[in-house]
Amino acid sequence: MIVDSVILNAKAYLKGQITDCCIAIEEGIIHKIGKETQMPNADQKINLHSRLLVLPGLIDTHVHLRDEGKAYKEDFTSGTSAAAAGGFTTVLDMPNNTPITMSAQTLRNRIETAQRRIVVNTGFYSEFPQTLPEIKEIANQGAVGFKLFMGDQIGGVNIDDNTAITEALKATTEVKLPVAIHAEDHTLLATNEAKLKQAKKTAPADYLRAHTKEVERVAVERIIKLSAKTEAQLHFCHISTKEGVATITEAKKTQKNITCEVTPNHLMLSNEEVERYGALAIMAPPLRDRLEVEALWQSVNEGLVDTFGSDHAPHTLEEKQANNIWEVKAGIPGLEVTLPLMLTMVKKGKLCLEQVVSHLAENPAQIYGLTDRGYLKAGQAADLTIVDYQNPFKIDASKFKSKAKFSPYNGWEVNGKPVKTIVGGQIVYEENEVVAKGGTGKIVRGGAR
Repeated sequence: MIVDSVILNAKAYLKGQITDCCIAIEEGIIHKIGKETQMPNADQKINLHSRLLVLPGLIDTHVHLRDEGKAYKEDFTSGTSAAAAGGFTTVLDMPNNTPITMSAQTLRNRIETAQRRIVVNTGFYSEFPQTLPEIKEIANQGAVGFKLFMGDQIGGVNIDDNTAITEALKATTEVKLPVAIHAEDHTLLATNEAKLKQAKKTAPADYLRAHTKEVERVAVERIIKLSAKTEAQLHFCHISTKEGVATITEAKKTQKNITCEVTPNHLMLSNEEVERYGALAIMAPPLRDRLEVEALWQSVNEGLVDTFGSDHAPHTLEEKQANNIWEVKAGIPGLEVTLPLMLTMVKKGKLCLEQVVSHLAENPAQIYGLTDRGYLKAGQAADLTIVDYQNPFKIDASKFKSKAKFSPYNGWEVNGKPVKTIVGGQIVYEENEVVAKGGTGKIVRGGAR
């Protein structure tokens, strides 16, 4: 037998340990993993250097690829190029777009636009639609999940109506799709903002005063209470407080379909960065104080956090530099820094490699029903992330593939630079360049449909 390619001299993360091996790939699938003498002949041989580490293709379940009406911030080509440069082979795109992805038609249009441009595998969330029967139509169209943004009214479900939310959650159980939760309480947040605006408070620090820890806690408690009446699968996005994690952890004892995510930003940065960088470091939820950061690290290392998500949220620099904080767009680009930041924490002993792989590949695959990826083993998609784990490098935001070429991490020295990203057996990124054409990535559908 002659296969498409064989990767030689791999140091690969297999079953919890780094193993010297070779990997045979045929028709986009891992055909065999073993010693070189066990490998079939191949049309192409990829010989790796000894310093390189091969990981399962990484999965980021929390990205904002923009495009359509927000293409000036990011588009499918630039966003998935950023993913490839960051070592991500699969990304799941959030629905707060223009137009909002919240119907079978808007989802269909988004998929049709994306499939010609993406260089890594891409799935799409939907906001909740205007009517509950549409949930099934959206699921049939291929949504990977639904998003419930509790801080502002974006989708079709009234976020101030507990009955409407409960019924929407029940409807997702019929299509067996998860619901990603942005847990910030709309009422409390609006009250805080109104008081600050009335007092003419417009500084970056005032944003933190509006998005308090209580805003997160109240939202987490509310949605857990409502979901207890259903069997909905909840995945809490970017949890930023000790109380938030503790509330979710307690709920997991009785509700098995609950998981949570933490971003690298809330582990690596604190409110001190808001003082240093101003609006550039504004995100939602905001950066917290050092005590909360350390509490999040403790939660990660106690196994209370399930995934890391970049919350890649590109904006123009002008949108980040408005003088009035209430006019600033929240979020920063994250796809190209997430893996190096986390691997640097492995170097420093704050994480282990097993946690990086579980939180950026295995757990995301399991939570979102992506059964054909997340692991290096025969029969899985040939999605591989190859990193130089030994040599440090400096983050240079000016060289991001994303359109958003700014970062509070600019100039940081980190480890774990992605040097090759392989999607479906094809090299899409190497030597600092995207080498694949748009359309190389495939559309990912919910539950591996």
